[in-house]
Amino acid sequence: MPLMYRKIVKFGPFRLNVGRRGLSSWSLRFGRWSWNSRTRRQRFDLPGPFSWISR
Repeated sequence: MPLMYRKIVKFGPFRLNVGRRGLSSWSLRFGRWSWNSRTRRQRFDLPGPFSWISR
């Protein structure tokens, strides 16, 4: 079973996602809204277990 390594480093609204090969992506998060650099999608958290993702 291969092991995976991932670390998330937070600097205020910025998040750096670091994997075994280095920086994999970065994201911004303001309240319920977030944006990811790898997928280039926006996400908005809704009440309960729901969320909206732009395509």
